[in-house]
Amino acid sequence: MIRNSVPLPPTVYPLAKGRGWAMLAGSLVFVALGIVFLVAHSTLKMTVAGVLAVPFFGLCSVLILQRLLRNRPELVLDDAGVDHVRLGRFGWDEIAAVRIREQRVRNTSQLFVELVLHDPDAYLARASKLVRSTASMNARLGFGPAVMATNTLPVPPEAVLDAMRRHCPRLAVQQ
Repeated sequence: MIRNSVPLPPTVYPLAKGRGWAMLAGSLVFVALGIVFLVAHSTLKMTVAGVLAVPFFGLCSVLILQRLLRNRPELVLDDAGVDHVRLGRFGWDEIAAVRIREQRVRNTSQLFVELVLHDPDAYLARASKLVRSTASMNARLGFGPAVMATNTLPVPPEAVLDAMRRHCPRLAVQQ
């Protein structure tokens, strides 16, 4: 948004490093547990758990470590749109609305900022393979393809929505 002929400076959210390191430690713990299950292989369930845990949490560890070492902003909002480290770039004209979503699992919950897109198929056509596979899992949970986890951001999701509205006042916020 241009105010008094001066563009609004970008709003930059870095990776919440403390949370990133905690997620890396948690992933490595699950890799270690998976290895213990594979070495012990006392039961079929333990062996299967190990076979599933090691590659999954190993991949999570690699991806988290890359994000920590790359030192790239997690999210950048500017007058042209949104740039998310994992989801990519969106122009404001691609976004129909934004909303905060919550996923509950047992007694914990995770908050997300969902970008409701005018043409989700066009976005998926240009998205990475990892984003496309995540989008198919999100669809089974009732989410759209452009969902940002807020646990890697240094601010609450409400602050992100406020910043989005500063850059694009016409942006619709859904409840």
